[in-house]
Amino acid sequence: MFKAWRRRRLAARGTIPDDLWNGALAACPSLARRSAPELERLRSLAWLFVHEKRFEPSAGFAVDDAMRVRIAALACVPILELGLDSYRGVVSVIVYPDEFLVRDREVVDEDGVVHVGDDLLSGESWEQGPVILAWTEVVASARGDGYDVVAHEFSHKLDMLNGEVDGLPPLHSGMRVAEWTAAFDAAYDDLVERLDRGEDPWLDPYAAEDPAEFFAVCAEMFFDVPARLRTEYPDVYAQLSRFFKQDPAGSAARA
Repeated sequence: MFKAWRRRRLAARGTIPDDLWNGALAACPSLARRSAPELERLRSLAWLFVHEKRFEPSAGFAVDDAMRVRIAALACVPILELGLDSYRGVVSVIVYPDEFLVRDREVVDEDGVVHVGDDLLSGESWEQGPVILAWTEVVASARGDGYDVVAHEFSHKLDMLNGEVDGLPPLHSGMRVAEWTAAFDAAYDDLVERLDRGEDPWLDPYAAEDPAEFFAVCAEMFFDVPARLRTEYPDVYAQLSRFFKQDPAGSAARA
């Protein structure tokens, strides 16, 4: 009740100023495929996101309003048809100036062996915690070349909604787990086989890390280069279209 009242009150107060919104759109060419009604709804969602989520600069970095709006716009693209409550697990967004180093990270391989090492990351999502982004990587996102760290990390947050970070987010009524699994397993196996053959696949090899990363990378492609994803992995595109309730490849064609 209070949340709904607060959101109505925020909406009545106004929206993102034109200069900040137009700047975000100009910086993110992949948003150009959106229709005017979609952009208006995205703007409204981003307005609420900026007010509900806490932005925390790190490493002495200063985050201004233009940066907040740009991150909020990209973060709200995946939930355009799902609503802001889909990010109920996100309280804050931590922004680093550049890629950040995570020391002594433990990784368990497919044989159960634990490896410890340092990782240089462009973004990270914590279960029951913040989303962490490198600003330089946000700047490189949503430019129509198959990269969007914001969509990637926030897709992980959607994956976490059912408690498992496994590439299987909570599906909507009418969607079948078996169909989702069949589409993603086939595409994942195809990527792994191509890498094993020494090929240079079109999809980021990082997607082969595990099913969770495969889902997040495919989500990036779905929003940034949707026509390419639809051509390469049509069944994956179809499942993502049903999950996000969007057809960005169709929007791009119409644009």
